[in-house]
Amino acid sequence: MDPYINEWLNLVIRFAHLITGIAWIGASFYFVWLDNHLEKPPQVKADNGVGGDLWAIHGGGFYEVAKYKLAPPKMPTTLHWFKWEAYTTWITGFLLLSLMFYVGAESYLIDKRVADLTQFQAVALGIGSIVVGVGSYEVLVRTKLKNHGIILGLILIVVATALSYGLTQVFSARGAYMHMGAIIGTIMAGNVFFGIMPSQRALVKAVEDGTSPDPSYGLNAKLRSTHNTYTTLPVIFIMISNHYPMTYNHSANWIVLIGIILITAAVRQYFVLRHFGKQKPLVLVGSVVATIALAFLIAPQTVEISAQQKQQVVSNEQVTQIIEQRCGSCHSEQPTDDIFKIAPAGIVFTDMASIEQWAPRIKARVIDAKDMPFMNKTQMSDEERTSLAIWLAQTSTN
Repeated sequence: MDPYINEWLNLVIRFAHLITGIAWIGASFYFVWLDNHLEKPPQVKADNGVGGDLWAIHGGGFYEVAKYKLAPPKMPTTLHWFKWEAYTTWITGFLLLSLMFYVGAESYLIDKRVADLTQFQAVALGIGSIVVGVGSYEVLVRTKLKNHGIILGLILIVVATALSYGLTQVFSARGAYMHMGAIIGTIMAGNVFFGIMPSQRALVKAVEDGTSPDPSYGLNAKLRSTHNTYTTLPVIFIMISNHYPMTYNHSANWIVLIGIILITAAVRQYFVLRHFGKQKPLVLVGSVVATIALAFLIAPQTVEISAQQKQQVVSNEQVTQIIEQRCGSCHSEQPTDDIFKIAPAGIVFTDMASIEQWAPRIKARVIDAKDMPFMNKTQMSDEERTSLAIWLAQTSTN
């Protein structure tokens, strides 16, 4: 595919994914907040089947919201459903995953340093992992384990850990993370499609038929909605994780991912409890402490420069040559790379002044995280990285 067309498709699909995701997450967060803030209604409302209500003010007006214990006596003329936010988020997400990691498998998904896969093998493994992940969840959530939240949660963490480890053994680090995000995102959309919507349709049909709704429908929908609540922040992190190689490019990246999933889920738990009026600051403090601890544990090791190496002088000419040879195909005014036709992040190396300008970025991405050059496409050697480290040390002392 022409790189320019690819960029436009990427932009349009990513923008659509972002907008629909905001709509879905916004609606999800609002209804969780709403459900957790309902109060005991006045007796006149309770006699009409209302289980809880609340008052709110927004945009210069007052809102009165009521929730029935099961369903209203008769179906209203207009009933608003919330489903297309979830479906369009999943559709645009899968299109974006396909464009970047399947059409562009050789650039983004396949890392021959990890596994020497063909494009077909990589795509098959990617789709297969999503099927296995979502299938495992659907099997588990349909058993009696759904009535034992803690046990189910522990089993799902074990499954997620196994998937995280397995994906990092066959895909590029970014590809592995994004496929975990695809698995979680598909589970969330599946909760809407397989659980929430069928339950809501059953409730509507019962009202239309004049029969008493089965309470299990509402409980099943609420369970699935609750699961989506705790997976929202983890999937958002994964969406932006490609900007933070210190996480996905770590040697224990699969453990790092699970750690961040647990931390972000705990943060969400704090706000859910707060909705109920339960102040549990230790949950939030614990999440902050865990984040700091994680940052400390995965901090890049300082490149050891021997006494002999310290005596070496790496000239600006040597550095310029390394940058031009290993980075210039992407980070130049006219990139020659087959994928990147515009310098990524706007970083362009034209002379020593521009190299010095981006020296902190070179240290972070080339020396510390070692995720640049991208999947080491230009075969930068360890000796060249060491030379850059020596040069950076020299410039910092001058």
